[in-house]
Amino acid sequence: MIEELSFFALLAPTLIYGFILVLHVVLPARRITGYVVDPKTHQPQVYRLNGLLVLTIVLGCFLLAATADWTDPAWFYNERWSLLIGACVLGLVYTLVLVLPAPPTGKGLLKDLFLGRIENRKVFDCIENRQVFDWVDAKMYLYLAGAVMLVLNAVSFSAAHHQIFGAQANPGVYVHAGLLVLFVVDYLWFEEVHLYTYDLFAERLGFKLAWGCLVFYPFFYPVGLWGTAALPIPATITLFGGYWLAVSICLFFLGWMIARGANLQKYIFKRHPDRVFIGLLQPEVIGNGPLKLLCSGYWGVSRHINYLGEILMALGIAASLGHINSIWPWLYPLYYVLLLVPRERDDDRRCAAKYGALWTEYKRQVPYRIIPGIY
Repeated sequence: MIEELSFFALLAPTLIYGFILVLHVVLPARRITGYVVDPKTHQPQVYRLNGLLVLTIVLGCFLLAATADWTDPAWFYNERWSLLIGACVLGLVYTLVLVLPAPPTGKGLLKDLFLGRIENRKVFDCIENRQVFDWVDAKMYLYLAGAVMLVLNAVSFSAAHHQIFGAQANPGVYVHAGLLVLFVVDYLWFEEVHLYTYDLFAERLGFKLAWGCLVFYPFFYPVGLWGTAALPIPATITLFGGYWLAVSICLFFLGWMIARGANLQKYIFKRHPDRVFIGLLQPEVIGNGPLKLLCSGYWGVSRHINYLGEILMALGIAASLGHINSIWPWLYPLYYVLLLVPRERDDDRRCAAKYGALWTEYKRQVPYRIIPGIY
């Protein structure tokens, strides 16, 4: 019985991601124009977005099954290693499917496998009035699949903690899981904003993105729960209780206001260059014909202020567990630092090549890279 259950868990990521794909295709969706230009039409690409609806249905199915005793609410925790292995295999296979059929970039097979060869892949696309309507965009599907699996893991891991400790459970686990769920819901609520972010227009489809979304995103982001779900309430929570959790939540929302505000301001500027953001922040630009750089509001404080917000959110999520002496929760914000600092350098090079003297002037006006006054 255990072997059968483990075997099923190995296949479960494929089945779950397949179910998410079916829902993404058949459910109603908004059609939103993005930043990426489609090479077939030389027009901005149009995306179908229904992530929040897909998440609601998948999570609802899981909760219904758990409530009806069709499955154990802690199943994802109990079978976490089998699920992780199954997702790893699927991520590797999907990487090969995306990369190998495409023309080589000339940078070597290993680099092509890791970074990818093609920038975008659409499935079931059709052209209407010179616009490409794609039923499935590979990047947006990958982000959606990883986000939904992350929520399932967070909910199930916290359920496992409750089963183990009952009334003696660590409330920080529930706060931690709740913040992870809120992180995903916020992403899907503002799904169209991310059509203008670095990943969509700068990264290609390879191991980094495919394996990263199917494996790393849903299984590493809750790494704090992997290491602490079976641990009793820590002394930090016992001593400081609600104060510690309140500070953690405030840190998360401080980061959220910075990251979400910055991304929204840039999104509004890209779509409506003259619009005043939230009725307060008048757009100020450094411009040269069609090339314009926003240098007011959030983007007048540092050149990647949104990265600071992402790191603060991760710190708030990690701190909420209260296990300050455990390395597991802090791997999450550490990952963000290791990811975003090199990305800022890479984006700086891309912007310098694209904007030239305008970027030099922007750096003069906004000298800080991420942290105002420090870095």
